[in-house]
Amino acid sequence: MKNDNLSTSVQNLENQTEYQRGAVVSKEILKKETGTVTLFAFDQGQGLSEHTTPFDALVCVLDGTAEIIIAGQSFMVRKGEIIIMPANKPHALKANERFKMMLMMVRS
Repeated sequence: MKNDNLSTSVQNLENQTEYQRGAVVSKEILKKETGTVTLFAFDQGQGLSEHTTPFDALVCVLDGTAEIIIAGQSFMVRKGEIIIMPANKPHALKANERFKMMLMMVRS
């Protein structure tokens, strides 16, 4: 497991990653054979290009807004919302403003 200190104390997820100008910042919290938990901070306009994974993915929005495209369908997500990205479906993300999320990936 990554970052054992997170497993033994209460943490504020929004404060675990900091924005960097013109960049995407990620911090892996947990990595297991069955899946991962990663925090991301996207500067405005940054994103992830279309790709697929063999994992079902749950996105929990911690701050800001973004457009997530799953199998060609566009979704706007905001702080406090979640969305599921099914395994093996193409998906992409673009931050409309500074955007933080927690990504939980679970092997299907």
